[in-house]
Amino acid sequence: MGLLDKVERGIEKAVRGVFSTGSRAQVEPVEIASRLRREVDHKSLTVTAGRTLAPNVFDVQLSDDDFKRAQDWGTPLAEELCDVVINHVRSQGYTLQGSVRISFRRDPDLRPGDFEIVSSTEKSSGAAGARAPRPNLPAAPNRQPVRLQPVLDIDGQRYSLNAPSIVLGRSSDADIHVEDTGVSRRHLEIRTANGVTSAVDMGSTNGSYVNGQKVSGSTELTDGSTITMGRTKIIFRLLPSSPGGRT
Repeated sequence: MGLLDKVERGIEKAVRGVFSTGSRAQVEPVEIASRLRREVDHKSLTVTAGRTLAPNVFDVQLSDDDFKRAQDWGTPLAEELCDVVINHVRSQGYTLQGSVRISFRRDPDLRPGDFEIVSSTEKSSGAAGARAPRPNLPAAPNRQPVRLQPVLDIDGQRYSLNAPSIVLGRSSDADIHVEDTGVSRRHLEIRTANGVTSAVDMGSTNGSYVNGQKVSGSTELTDGSTITMGRTKIIFRLLPSSPGGRT
């Protein structure tokens, strides 16, 4: 299960009591999480080669009924949704200009079950530049991005990808040695650049596969991607790093 899936499950479980009573025409937390990801993708802007700036401030506009449910839970829901945004930004290789902030706002023109998200990009500017809080809104915390470490999981053993290029194969000279007769001596290269990790087959005899699809050229990896080489299955993970840099 990927990191974002776990976050979604955490949101859904944590606020099930708040969002599961009454009419079926109501907003579900997973819907907000999904819409936030789409908003990030749609509003991200390429500013220079290899650098894409994503929005970091989000207003979730809700109907009167849905706003009351969100207000009952307040900060915990906003914090979980902040994590959804941060993890998606990291997995896509986007850049944030400031900490992530999510607020909930009542919109009397919306019907129960409908909601809108308005996003913007703001720099972190300290206390002097902080806005006065809007009335009647659940707390909107600031979350600093969590650094995610790309990792390969091979038969339960984890290998951190700390170099721009990592070669996997049966050769003793490979960066990660894979003991499998179906694997070529230099079988697969894992490249990491600008927050994006990709798999590149190195002309192997039996080919390489990502999520069941044969690798042709470069294939981008996301959290939970399954790489197959010969009879060996490898899971690509993005794991939060501790302050010391270890996963």
